[in-house]
Amino acid sequence: MKILDLGCGNKKYKSKDNVVVGVDNVKLKNVDIAHDLNKFPYPFKKNEFDLIYTSHALEHLDNLDDVFQELIRITKPGGRILIRVPHFSCGVSYRDPTHKRLFSYFTFDYFTDECFYTKSKFKIIIRRLNFTRQNFTFLNYIFNPIINLSPLLYERFFCWILPCAEVIAELEVRK
Repeated sequence: MKILDLGCGNKKYKSKDNVVVGVDNVKLKNVDIAHDLNKFPYPFKKNEFDLIYTSHALEHLDNLDDVFQELIRITKPGGRILIRVPHFSCGVSYRDPTHKRLFSYFTFDYFTDECFYTKSKFKIIIRRLNFTRQNFTFLNYIFNPIINLSPLLYERFFCWILPCAEVIAELEVRK
């Protein structure tokens, strides 16, 4: 299996038995290919990857629709894209001046058959909110089940009282 870590920074996705290619805008220790992720096409062949992993990188990019169309191009049919992005209620996310957007639990609905504005089409396999990601992760055992009971209710009424850190999604590429 061939894996792409999109926006890997210094911490590339770990996989014991698979080839992992790290790409980021800047050449760092774990970056195999330095490429501006806002420039298309990406330097990969069509249907090259079985899995694309991206953690806290999509919020820095200019046009998500263009990015997702490119991810579809370089991912094999039925391949998966694992995504971690900041939730809009997370105050820490506003500290980074390079963030162009924050995400809702429902953001990825835009890239399914329910939306006719985009050519990028995915099947949402998994989607959940994650309460905290760095400090106090033990709280995830308490709060994650609660905030994921009803994400709509949580985002509408409670996310500013009890903000969460991120949205985690797994998408299946549909070609």
